Amino acid sequence: MVIKMQQDKSDKKFFEMADSFIDVANNHCDKQQSSEVGSALLYATARFSSFVVASHSQDLESYEAELDHAMEFFSKEFKRMLKENLEEYKTTFKAQEETPKYEHLKKSD
Repeated sequence: MVIKMQQDKSDKKFFEMADSFIDVANNHCDKQQSSEVGSALLYATARFSSFVVASHSQDLESYEAELDHAMEFFSKEFKRMLKENLEEYKTTFKAQEETPKYEHLKKSD
């Protein structure tokens, strides 16, 4: 079994699904700390990724043969995606440098 992930950024359905998971997480943030929601979402991702590996394995032997590859693959993909999103958030801070947060509320002389 070879694990594959959608990497085509033009795939609208991929981002619609991701956004729907983020919407659920955002709704949980109304009642829980974002760090707790993030931990639960990370756990859910690990659990579902494990299901994906298991569901593509014919038997215990093929499952166990895939474990190291799966760990490496999912770890590498998470790190790549996290880095990409962290870099994207830099634009938020850069925008605040240009127009500092709440600057519009300050009285001018």
